[in-house]
Amino acid sequence: MTELPFDASRRLTGANLFFATTGAQLETVGLEVDAALLAAWQERISRARAHLGWPQAELSVRRHAGGVSLALAAPCDQLYTATEVNEWALCAALSAREPGRWPGLEQALGAAALEEAGAGATVIPPVLAADAALARFSQLAQSEARPALMRLLAAAAARDLPYVLDDDILTLGAAAGGRDFELATLPSPEVVPWDAVHDVPTALVTGSNGKTTTVRLLAACAAAHGWPAAYCCTDGVFLGTTTLASGDYSGPVGARLVMRARGARCAVVETARGGILRRGIALSHAHVALVTNVGADHFGEYGIDDLSGLADVKLSVAGVLRPAGLLVLNADDAQLLAKAPGLAARFGRAPRLGWFAADADAGPLQAHRATGGATCGVRDGRLLLHWAGAQHDLGAVTAMPLTVAGSAAYNVANLAAAALGAAALGVPPAAIAAVFARFGAALEDNPGRLMRFERGGVQVLVDYAHNPDGLRGLLHVAQHLRGGAGRLGLLLGHAGNRQDAEIAALAAAAAEFSPALVVVKENEAHLRGREPGEVPRLLRAALRRAGLSESALPLRMSELEAVQCALEWARPGDVLVLPVHSAAARAAVLELLSAPGSGAGAPA
Repeated sequence: MTELPFDASRRLTGANLFFATTGAQLETVGLEVDAALLAAWQERISRARAHLGWPQAELSVRRHAGGVSLALAAPCDQLYTATEVNEWALCAALSAREPGRWPGLEQALGAAALEEAGAGATVIPPVLAADAALARFSQLAQSEARPALMRLLAAAAARDLPYVLDDDILTLGAAAGGRDFELATLPSPEVVPWDAVHDVPTALVTGSNGKTTTVRLLAACAAAHGWPAAYCCTDGVFLGTTTLASGDYSGPVGARLVMRARGARCAVVETARGGILRRGIALSHAHVALVTNVGADHFGEYGIDDLSGLADVKLSVAGVLRPAGLLVLNADDAQLLAKAPGLAARFGRAPRLGWFAADADAGPLQAHRATGGATCGVRDGRLLLHWAGAQHDLGAVTAMPLTVAGSAAYNVANLAAAALGAAALGVPPAAIAAVFARFGAALEDNPGRLMRFERGGVQVLVDYAHNPDGLRGLLHVAQHLRGGAGRLGLLLGHAGNRQDAEIAALAAAAAEFSPALVVVKENEAHLRGREPGEVPRLLRAALRRAGLSESALPLRMSELEAVQCALEWARPGDVLVLPVHSAAARAAVLELLSAPGSGAGAPA
């Protein structure tokens, strides 16, 4: 049978990466996609949209190492039909151009549709002839249409209200101002209690490193201002100190839980690369969108092969900003600095920007302040927020517990980013400064991130560092704590869904600091397609190439065993760096380090 020219296993729909609205996307496989093919694809999509009464809205074509991503915007109650339109437009264009090469394409589409639907399901078979295909789309669109939903969304838009939507529930408003409605029994707009439906200050946080810390800082600032905050991150969903769900909730499910937390008067949402690429951004509106940085990680997945493509993914958060919202960006990140001028063309309007950097007087920050823009950075050892035309001194960086006496440069960046984000949400600078003066002094402030313990004269850092940039930042803190004495020991593992080159790069980053011990671990909770032992073998080989001796590279097949090995090796004066990634292993490690008599403690 003829092979399909697209990846049938990846029918991506949702609040699409390419748009600030909903859409459908397909990935080509084994095709040379030239201008003529694209024109034929576009013409057919235009014809289908006109037939279905859809707006002639955005189309996107993105080339990458694995092929081409083809995406179209569509009404949110027509996403299944939109995937069918997208696939037909490509396949019909190919069949018309090269019928001899694609003789069984219609049959292949039919087989794929039957396989996806499953046994016993009713399937309207795909066809390539235009008139028959358009008639089929009319049937699909009619069966998928939710006119009651679209009326409610239009009514919410007229009132400038946000919403979140899943397969069962529509939520109008947000958090304390939200109301939930089952899709099966939606009311008419006339009976919705609109006076009780409202928005709350909402922030969306993404980036390669620092997302969770920044989310927690924003939530703490909101709480200090008297706003109970709901937030989600890679550790779960929380309302203040109450855990609503545990696990990695840095995707759309976490976002919806946050926006449905009725006790919250502020919402802070971590949104990671994977969730954006698979299902988009669940929020319809945000007052703040924040990108911490863009680092080499997760290449080779979903058509993202380089830093430029990854930056485009991260910057998609700008698409849901309210017109007066603030996009907070890192001026020390070359990708973000380069792409900022193109955001107006990408999203149809230029977002209001806030820039942060290590140096408050860096060129981009000075230029931005000269036009009245908001910035945050360090001058003479003090973190300075420039907001609404005034300068606010947030305090000495070395006195902020999160910075470990200023050695954690990455947390200085997270603090600067959070300061801009909190100010844009409406938190006064004095409240921000008060949070920064204490946040990180207690272990529960930022669990799993830069947690410090002392055990029998050994200083121990527990963290989530999972890529070269994150590991370097953590090891710089360890070097500061060593103070030129003692030995450095660390754990090293990686998730299986990374390319071999990324695994080797993590090992190279560790070797830069000349550790006396590297316990190579199996990240047993994140094999992700690799065989047990495969990632540790790659890490050990890269460390040996970097000059570390065999005796300095013990291997352990679980994270907890690796921690125990490092603790047994350490002696007074040493510093141990323990990146622990699974929730279960981290809980066991924290219990071990916090046991009576362990000497554990957080920084004062």
